[in-house]
Amino acid sequence: MEIRLVDCRPAEAYRAGHLPGAVHADPERDLTGTGGGGRHPLPTADAFAAWASGAGVGPDTLVVAYDEGTGWAARLWWLLRHFGHDGAGTIPFSAWRGPLSTADEEVEPTSFVARVRSGDTADAGELLERLDDPRLVVVDARAPERWRGEVEPIDPVAGRIPGARNRFFEDASPLSPELLDAEELVVYCGSGVTACVVLHGLVLAGRDDARLYPGSFSEWHGLGPVERG
Repeated sequence: MEIRLVDCRPAEAYRAGHLPGAVHADPERDLTGTGGGGRHPLPTADAFAAWASGAGVGPDTLVVAYDEGTGWAARLWWLLRHFGHDGAGTIPFSAWRGPLSTADEEVEPTSFVARVRSGDTADAGELLERLDDPRLVVVDARAPERWRGEVEPIDPVAGRIPGARNRFFEDASPLSPELLDAEELVVYCGSGVTACVVLHGLVLAGRDDARLYPGSFSEWHGLGPVERG
């Protein structure tokens, strides 16, 4: 098994110093698409496969993604899983204690075949229809003050999807039984990035059926009701 390190930080951070051998995944270019709702739509299968092939990710590659707490490494983990590649994990950049490289890393391209996983996303239409469905627990991964609607530094409207529970993506405490025992789980954030951190934790805790709402609040605030308080 080959290990492929992937740096999910902005390009300038990668150029300033990355883990030796790490390839780069540009958050806005490689891990974000151009069609769909919200600030960071999912890339198409073809676009993601082209990046993964160029990054040397093959069927037997173990991908280890890292960032500086932004959630983009987890986004890459989720995208790999979404497109049929389960061999992936994440580490924080701060965990590295070795030397850094500023070299342009050369890797042998492979042929990544995207096989889209079904049933791992939810859309706004489903959530609108199921706002009062007790079987579905919707989880907001943003900071508590954004969940409460006290502040909103990015989107034009503050608040949350009605009924959503809060699980801040930076919270390292054990997941609550309310989440682990829920019949169905959908996780969102501002734009479908930091929600992947919570989804990663849920998968590690045995809830590999939890789904992502890719459009997240950046799409929702223009389509559905908003709750505050």
